[in-house]
Amino acid sequence: MSTNGADLDLALRLADAADAITLSRFRARDLVVERKPDRTPVTDADVAVEDAVRALLARERPQDAVLGEERGGQAGAGRAWVLDPIDGTKNFLRGVPAWATLIALVVDGKPTTGVISAPAMGRRWWAAAGTGAWTTDLNGQSRAISVSGVSDLSDAYLSTTHLGSWVEHHSREAYLRLVDACWENRAFGDFWQHCLVAEGAIDLAAEAIVNPWDVASVQILVEEAGGRFTDLTGKPTYEGGSVLTSNGVLHEPALSLLTR
Repeated sequence: MSTNGADLDLALRLADAADAITLSRFRARDLVVERKPDRTPVTDADVAVEDAVRALLARERPQDAVLGEERGGQAGAGRAWVLDPIDGTKNFLRGVPAWATLIALVVDGKPTTGVISAPAMGRRWWAAAGTGAWTTDLNGQSRAISVSGVSDLSDAYLSTTHLGSWVEHHSREAYLRLVDACWENRAFGDFWQHCLVAEGAIDLAAEAIVNPWDVASVQILVEEAGGRFTDLTGKPTYEGGSVLTSNGVLHEPALSLLTR
């Protein structure tokens, strides 16, 4: 098995372990919820998933670095696993099924493997460099995915996470310019909107503020699906603090409106 294949196989096994924990705690009456210093929520499930994944990585890849939302760490040079145990914690704690565990392997600053597992939705997405992007549907069947062929913003479907974040960290007016230029807009939020871009179901997803663990797995998924991933300045990095994913054709026109 190639290095990419072995790493993807491990990432999928890590996601299986995470799913077992998250599903057992989803809608649990005794779910423990705390507030972090940045005022975002964290549940006992978030911490349990990250600890379990870290333990598996310590056994399977002891030389690799780990960066996680709950336990910290840093990616740096070389090989590093970037983890978000539950992306969409606010959904998770309210009983909304749109949440996922995000797992990425970054090699020398570039995501090379990514898995996004949303067990309460019955969906999973994954990609590895040079192997394309894939998903499993509700029927359990796997299929290759690719971005849309929409070529004009006036025909485009756009999503974001939370409009309020554009006020705090970028410009609501900038985002609304893009909204007005597009055919339709929604707020699917978090990981899901970027997976929809990779599937070709929507054409653009933009977020004014993200953390590395929110989008490292998204970058490899969208790029392997034939799309484009940058921060809002146009740099193709998961560490830029913001993100725009697209089918590629619409990327520059969208950036132009967001940065005007």
